[in-house]
Amino acid sequence: MKIETFILEREQSLWENEVKYNLSESGVHPGSINNHFSTQDIDDILNTELTYGFTQGSPELRQNISQIYSNIKPDNILVTNGSAEANFISILTHLSAGDELIYMIPNYLQIQGIARAIGVDVKPIWLKEKLNWKFDLNELESLITNKTKMIAVCHPNNPTGSVLPDEQINAIISIAEKNGIIVLADEVYRGAELNGVECSSFIETEYENVIVNSGLSKAYGFPGLRIGWTVGNSSYIHRAWSTKDYTSIAPGRLSDVMATKILNYDFRQNMLARTRSVLRQNLDIMQDWVATYNGQFNFILPQAGAMAFMKYSFNVNSTELVERIRDEQSVLLVAGDWYGMDNYLRFGYGTKRNSLIKALELCDKVFKTL
Repeated sequence: MKIETFILEREQSLWENEVKYNLSESGVHPGSINNHFSTQDIDDILNTELTYGFTQGSPELRQNISQIYSNIKPDNILVTNGSAEANFISILTHLSAGDELIYMIPNYLQIQGIARAIGVDVKPIWLKEKLNWKFDLNELESLITNKTKMIAVCHPNNPTGSVLPDEQINAIISIAEKNGIIVLADEVYRGAELNGVECSSFIETEYENVIVNSGLSKAYGFPGLRIGWTVGNSSYIHRAWSTKDYTSIAPGRLSDVMATKILNYDFRQNMLARTRSVLRQNLDIMQDWVATYNGQFNFILPQAGAMAFMKYSFNVNSTELVERIRDEQSVLLVAGDWYGMDNYLRFGYGTKRNSLIKALELCDKVFKTL
């Protein structure tokens, strides 16, 4: 098995802790334990025995996760080390060499890299800007063959921030059900909708062959806990757990305890309200900044997530542009190249308000020379 370099992740890993301003992040700026937890919660955390804990996630945590969805029981949930492990496990559990995967593009390309490494034929279906970053359902149907095993989507989408309307979710499910295909939905940005209304989850369609992966990193702002989960039918969860025995075995005990508290209904609602408030305020800053460029930047307003995916008119490669801004101004952006889409940049706007303003001022020093 040969795993291709995950360019986006590698570039972020190399530079996100080296630059002064990191606008490559796609979630809200995280807080601390003291910021978010009560004195009693902190006391509980400090007095937790550092055992291995539950390999599938504690019963309390899985119970709280199940309440996020309308029709899911704790036994339909496996807790993972971040949504990245959930994606990894989903692919290894269900796909083999020679299978076909239809994959939403642009996307966080982890699933594509894993699938290719095990010999899966990955067939892209491109979101179209002229369709407000949705895809053509007729094109989706045309890609299906007798080897197609899975359709994978990112919803809400990274990097565009688009949200699929219910009718398109139902249409995708209908196409999958008609052809006996698994639907895998990475929903790590669900909960970060700017209009305050949580979008529909694919798991709530009640199609048996749906897998939903999510976690605490993006909408909740707790990436350092490394807590994710995968949701599916009983057969899938049993097989996924067997796969997980060969990966991380168990989530960290302290992370499990904190995640259980975070996903208590009231705590969860408060955290998501905080996220949405930060995003709405910071998106106003991004819009005002873009307006100063008189059409040299264009983007469709994101519906969810802390990302603005912008097309630019400058005659320069996106990777070269990102490297110049990084080296000259110590600001890290994400190049459209890393998604296979040159002439785009992804700006993360979930950082602290003053940091966002200063980072954009520094970016101006490069953009104004173009």
